[in-house]
Amino acid sequence: MDSPISSCEPKMEKKIAIVGAGISGLVTCKHTMEKGFNPVVFEARNCIGGVWSSTIDSTKLQTPKNYYQFSDFAWPLSVTETFPDQSQVMDYIKSYAFRFDIFSRIEFNSKVVRIENLSSNEEEMASWNLWSRTGDAFSPKGKWNVVVQDVLHPLEAPKVHQVDFVILCIGKFSDLPNIPHFPQSKGPEIFRGKVIHSMDFAAMNKIQALEFIKDKRVTVIGFQKSALDTAAQVSKTNGVRHPCTLLFRRVHWSGSENLVRFTFQNLNRFSELMIHKPQEGLIFWLLAFLLSPLRWIFSMLVECYLKWIYPLKKYNMIPEHTFLKQIYSCMFTVLPDCFYERVEDGSLILKKSRKFCFCTTGLITDDEVAPLETDVVIFATGYKSDLRISNIFASNHFKRCITGSSTPFYR
Repeated sequence: MDSPISSCEPKMEKKIAIVGAGISGLVTCKHTMEKGFNPVVFEARNCIGGVWSSTIDSTKLQTPKNYYQFSDFAWPLSVTETFPDQSQVMDYIKSYAFRFDIFSRIEFNSKVVRIENLSSNEEEMASWNLWSRTGDAFSPKGKWNVVVQDVLHPLEAPKVHQVDFVILCIGKFSDLPNIPHFPQSKGPEIFRGKVIHSMDFAAMNKIQALEFIKDKRVTVIGFQKSALDTAAQVSKTNGVRHPCTLLFRRVHWSGSENLVRFTFQNLNRFSELMIHKPQEGLIFWLLAFLLSPLRWIFSMLVECYLKWIYPLKKYNMIPEHTFLKQIYSCMFTVLPDCFYERVEDGSLILKKSRKFCFCTTGLITDDEVAPLETDVVIFATGYKSDLRISNIFASNHFKRCITGSSTPFYR
């Protein structure tokens, strides 16, 4: 952001396109305004908040609020919970946008469908060693066409905005669902019930969601946060009479809010010394090596604690990987309230299966003859985030930069 700017081009003449009005988009807009630039935020929905704008009713923060706040805008004193719910988070985000006059910079219902670099051809871009050829964020050589479609008027021709820089703030948990591929005649097309993604379920309002699942046999597929929350909500709604089935291939470590509190309290400078880092040098490498037994002890203690407070062995829910490995991959999740209580009372059924396919009445798992009969299947299987981002670039070079990377986006 502090890159040198050509003296002949005042900052306010530099127009910046920010794609997405989630938390990162709002912070980016505020920062660029403070630096004297002219940002415009394109948001495909009719509200801010990103992933927080459409969640299921029971969604809460799984990070203590003191670690999930804007550095220059604290949580209001009225929010006393350590893990605020979705409505409290949305109120906080909106207050931030009002406080720093960000709404005036947002164009709602404006979906970016194409981004094109105007300054170079494909061959030249492939030879770059530095971003935008010069390495400067706001170099005068960087010009982009951002093609924007009005979501409310899809038949109208898209508008083209020419900008000096584009900042993508669209995250990885929205828009392009990851649905598994099935052999011919074994996919959702032969199923007589309803099949949706958790994204569509979260987009329903409270009444619609209740009507969609009430008194129905529901199967939720997946074992990450959205799958656990969705299964917990369905089992709470339907109870033992129509138990919800959670179908998954592999188990992940999940824990309580108290464990999260403890973990964050111990994320300090000393704990950083136990982790190997890029270009760390001999001294820091040696410290991380010598302190490695502490990492192992911490992981074993947490695993023993989780096995003690939850009936993991009883339901074959002990993961094959270590707790530490899951922490490193940023995939640890907080269990919904009363999750294993619902498993114990029979309103939630846990079913592990390496593979499955559809039949007319439900799902067939691991080549079993008898189908798992169900009325509704909800895929909580994540998103194709890299593919979604690469699809909006006109340049094949930029597509390859995103989809061909060995490092996952946003990691």
